[in-house]
Amino acid sequence: MSGDIDDKPQPLIEHLMELRTRLIWSLVAFFGAFILCFAFAKHLFNLLVVPYKWAVVWAGLDVAKASLIYTAPQEFFFTQVKVAAFGAMVIAFPVVATQIYKFVAPGLYKNERAAFLPFLIASPVLFLLGAMLVYFFFTPMVMWFFLSMQQQPGEGDVAISLMPKVSEYLSLIMTLVLSFGLVFQLPVVTSLLARVGLLTSETLAKKRKFAIVLAFIVAAVLTPPDPLSQIGLALPTILLYEISIYAARVIERKRASEAASSSDVATLGDGDADGV
Repeated sequence: MSGDIDDKPQPLIEHLMELRTRLIWSLVAFFGAFILCFAFAKHLFNLLVVPYKWAVVWAGLDVAKASLIYTAPQEFFFTQVKVAAFGAMVIAFPVVATQIYKFVAPGLYKNERAAFLPFLIASPVLFLLGAMLVYFFFTPMVMWFFLSMQQQPGEGDVAISLMPKVSEYLSLIMTLVLSFGLVFQLPVVTSLLARVGLLTSETLAKKRKFAIVLAFIVAAVLTPPDPLSQIGLALPTILLYEISIYAARVIERKRASEAASSSDVATLGDGDADGV
């Protein structure tokens, strides 16, 4: 199998120079995307506010009165910087992932590179699915939950209204996106571990009870302290765990089939040799 590796022996300094080149390209991609996103930071933030407007409509309130505030002069500026950095990470991720792959690929066998590429493609797709779930469903649901706690003025009651700060709203939606995006990587991680033989579907199935408890603990840590967002993260995590078990079984069946095919070929070769 050594002939299948494209990498050639190089001094350590050359590997470090190669690493420096990959890092430079990654940083160029990030800062280029950051400048572009910062130029449209207000538009991007307005796009992130759309789920809040949906929640206002769900709560039966006037969407024209929906507003966010900032209480420090520099708060909205730094919020725009965070929005630009967040957008830059998303835009630059394909470039960064490609640079990582180009640095690692020469040291891999051809079959290992073929096995690694699907996971490299599946990872951003799954992260995007998690982000879309947050944007179109969980953020409006969480904001609707908080809006429903408002109090209208009446006899003996004072008006209590939600006036979210721009920085806190951005922190909330970024936390949810990152939490769901990372959780949606579970099938990728478990499939990789199953492919290299460090994890089996039987082990995953036996640890299902612990995984369910751990899913709720992780959801309680990563999400805001409300039951809707915690349950909303825990349930997809459990579903993804079941998908991971199925994916591990598929990998194991494929490995067993390939081993059986190799054994048949070897047996046939031995039979031909005996006949000769």
